[in-house]
Amino acid sequence: MRIVLVGPPGAGKGTQAQFIASHLSIPKISTGDIFRTNVNQGTELGREARAFMDRGDLVPDTVTIAMVRDRLSEGDAADGFLLDGFPRTLHQAKVLDEILDEMGDKLDVVLELVVDDDEVVRRLSGRRTCRQCGRVWHLDFDPPKVDGICDQCIGELFQRDDDREETIRHRLEVYAEQTAPLIDFYADQGNLVGLDATGPVEDVTERAIGALRRFGG
Repeated sequence: MRIVLVGPPGAGKGTQAQFIASHLSIPKISTGDIFRTNVNQGTELGREARAFMDRGDLVPDTVTIAMVRDRLSEGDAADGFLLDGFPRTLHQAKVLDEILDEMGDKLDVVLELVVDDDEVVRRLSGRRTCRQCGRVWHLDFDPPKVDGICDQCIGELFQRDDDREETIRHRLEVYAEQTAPLIDFYADQGNLVGLDATGPVEDVTERAIGALRRFGG
């Protein structure tokens, strides 16, 4: 199967991508992994991306798309893949269709993890990071034994700026702005499936696998 996974920050995409890809025996392909691999291996595209990153600039679409094109042409993706983090925009979605068309393939399904904004804020704003060892705790889901202190190394816990409510709500606004046209695009193609991503991780995975069975997965 050829799957795209979309959803807001905090929806659990990384976790679900891992489980679903493993269940279907297909590679999980994330733009983050592709960037790291290219940069670490010093490929031409990696060097190009690194130049932008070192300046603090966003890596342009042309470089990101070229990396994705290269990754999808690798042998392990011949019989299917799960894309996590790409496409993020309508332009990228259209280019992905073109890439797959050139390969004689097409997307089977786009899974949209649906979580309301307040739940996302609860999930992300509850995170606390240890200044000493970097371990991440959660006030609701995985609290430390002593408030503000890491069980692992007795380091001080703090809330990263990224995990503050105002930052999270801004990220959600940006996501909605960028992704709404993408969701409409796939809905018009008839391969979009909205998936309730609330509740235990195992329940969400079970819903996802059930939805994919309708598409032959």
